[in-house]
Amino acid sequence: MQREVKEEPMRITIEFSPQSEKLTLPIHYNSLIQGLIYSNLDGLVSGKLHNEGLAFGKRQFRFFTFSRIYGRYLMNRETIEFTGPLKMHMSSIHEDVLESFVKHLLIKGKIQLGPQQCELLRIDVEEKPKFARPIQVKTLSPITIYSTLTAGDGRKKTYYYSPAERDWEIQIFANLWRKSQALGLGPNDPAYLAGSRIRPIKVGKQDLRIMKYRDTVIKGWTGIYELDLPEEFFYLAYDAGLGAKNSQGFGMVKVV
Repeated sequence: MQREVKEEPMRITIEFSPQSEKLTLPIHYNSLIQGLIYSNLDGLVSGKLHNEGLAFGKRQFRFFTFSRIYGRYLMNRETIEFTGPLKMHMSSIHEDVLESFVKHLLIKGKIQLGPQQCELLRIDVEEKPKFARPIQVKTLSPITIYSTLTAGDGRKKTYYYSPAERDWEIQIFANLWRKSQALGLGPNDPAYLAGSRIRPIKVGKQDLRIMKYRDTVIKGWTGIYELDLPEEFFYLAYDAGLGAKNSQGFGMVKVV
């Protein structure tokens, strides 16, 4: 089991196995993984991350994301049954978040997902991918981006964009730029991203994912995409996630 974390960790891979014959989770299990993360952070780190994040305007960003669980599984009507070994990924721009999370998991040697326990097998720090422009990425968790609209009767409505719409790319760029400004990264003019592209390469109707985070229905998209971004913005998207709701388990990608 790897116990060292690089000075600037970006991403970790966690391998684990159910203590019983199988791990049974609700189909929409993102909140359980998010709970696992927050419950395995030092108090000051967890409190600052959960309650504050980093703000730009009215938006707050927590700058971490995580993948789906990967391994053998059987899908039922309301649950998903995993049999080990299993794997998941987590990334963050915050070194102290990853260090704290890894430390707590290694001390416990176990992973608690809801009422069920799993044995921790290993934790590996992933190597930073080489930058290229353009570069293709594959989703490890769905990408979601949305706008909140006001209907004629005054009620708020959430509109989720599809990669087939031009506004999908525009909204993802706007989200990425707001993240950069919250960090003080790059020029403060969004025109800096002029000429950049994020386009679907292998994305179809089958890649639509309709998920629930607690009581909120969220639409996201999996698939393969091409990113044509300045280097610092590529690594920001890679470390913190593409699109919205990253800390709820959306927008994690890997280079293919």
